[in-house]
Amino acid sequence: MSATSKQSLRRRFVDGNIWLSHDAVDPSYLASLPVRELPYEVLPSEDAVGRAMFEEITRAAEAKAKSKDGSLVIVIVGGRGGQALHRLLGGMAQTSDHDALLGRLHVFTQDALAPLRMNNGLSFVRDFERLLGEDFFRKVKSFTSMRTDAEDLESELAAYVQRLESLGGIDLFFLGLGPEAGGASHLCYIKPGSGAAYNDVAGLIPLSQSILEHHINKFKAGGTMVTAEDEAECRAARHILTLGPAAILGARRVVQSIVDADTAPAKRESYRQLLNTQIADDAETRRRQFDANPGLWLRVHPNVRSLILENVLEN
Repeated sequence: MSATSKQSLRRRFVDGNIWLSHDAVDPSYLASLPVRELPYEVLPSEDAVGRAMFEEITRAAEAKAKSKDGSLVIVIVGGRGGQALHRLLGGMAQTSDHDALLGRLHVFTQDALAPLRMNNGLSFVRDFERLLGEDFFRKVKSFTSMRTDAEDLESELAAYVQRLESLGGIDLFFLGLGPEAGGASHLCYIKPGSGAAYNDVAGLIPLSQSILEHHINKFKAGGTMVTAEDEAECRAARHILTLGPAAILGARRVVQSIVDADTAPAKRESYRQLLNTQIADDAETRRRQFDANPGLWLRVHPNVRSLILENVLEN
């Protein structure tokens, strides 16, 4: 394995959660990150959110046009938050009009339930294939997903980090917002109480019942056809593979999309807390806040855009 493999990544075990990091935890560093208000934009429709997300890709591509190979590393989001973008990209891939742009994309996924067959209908990859279509996968520079059927999930996750970092890091990270109890939230699948620290690149965490139900429900609400066999296998999954706070904070640009407050109404309170929580100045209090509500990691990223529909702000 290379320098970013499991052997060289620091392995932290926190209450059943395994986190892979590059550096030792410096408790004072988190307090040094400036806290920012979250800039959000209310758009009129889910399709408008998808178009805005595509515009982010084109702007990022323009910014990197003069780089060595001009390629663009993006992390796509599963569930409803990314479906409008994926439908748009899938349609574009059926023509040659955007081939030059698509041919520059290195596409990665951000989380996955495991163990799970890669062809399970409740796998994010299957949903991506359904919406993006064969032409998209044929035309992009590369597509890399987390392997959920590997015998050694931890080694697989380390190899995934290696591949992502070998391309120079993340240019554009698309994120959603998952609701949690008490108005907390998760990003990727960094769940409350999982002990994630600012320098954790990726993690292997136990699967909670609340996240499992949210995962299944959002796929069904998004129109995915789910067989009884697929659902039974999904409900037997025990872990989540996820990118961590360091991957989010290291991305050059983060774009959040929230379009499903009608089918996931708990997101309204989660979003209010994301916007309004007073984040402490001292490192220990801040660490506890972020562990209790991982959505707050967005408040210390310097380059975030949050795209929402009006219903997210309803009481």
